[in-house]
Amino acid sequence: MTKSYDEMRAILEQRLSPGRYRHSLGVADTAAALARRFGMNEERARVAGLLHDCARSYETAQLPAEARRRGIPVGKIEAAMPLLLHAYVGAYLIYEVYGVDDAVVAQAVWRHTVGGENMTALDKIVYFADMIEPSRAYPEVEKLRELARTASLDEMVLAGLTESVRFVIQKGGLLHPDTIAARNELILGKR
Repeated sequence: MTKSYDEMRAILEQRLSPGRYRHSLGVADTAAALARRFGMNEERARVAGLLHDCARSYETAQLPAEARRRGIPVGKIEAAMPLLLHAYVGAYLIYEVYGVDDAVVAQAVWRHTVGGENMTALDKIVYFADMIEPSRAYPEVEKLRELARTASLDEMVLAGLTESVRFVIQKGGLLHPDTIAARNELILGKR
């Protein structure tokens, strides 16, 4: 990494709204705590958590153009829900703006919203940290926070993916195939 954590934090603070910046700090701290719990690299988790929403500096309507400019395909679901593209664009911004030259961190940023097949432990930690960081408030968050203290990494993420699917269905939204693939893979792994 060519920039220090504090330098990345300062840049991010200038680019995001105050609420989104606070959320990013919460995800960074939560991801580092989960990495510690699971015996992983805390610095990588903290950086991935901090930068996971770095592309939220763009308006949602700008994201398809930003994705195409970087050669990121915009599928039917992303075209219908362009906010999803912030994860993919963010995986590029961590190199372009924040000096992070770490493919593992980039993949965790890419996958933090919808998951995917063959998620790494860091992918899972950032995905879940985004769901449970301290400013999150929704009916199932306390149950998920408890799992962060007691469950295995895969059990915890499976519960998070299931809650995400339930939420999207209740809202009448589109389910991303990567979310379904990630959930199915964890279920099959339990057998």
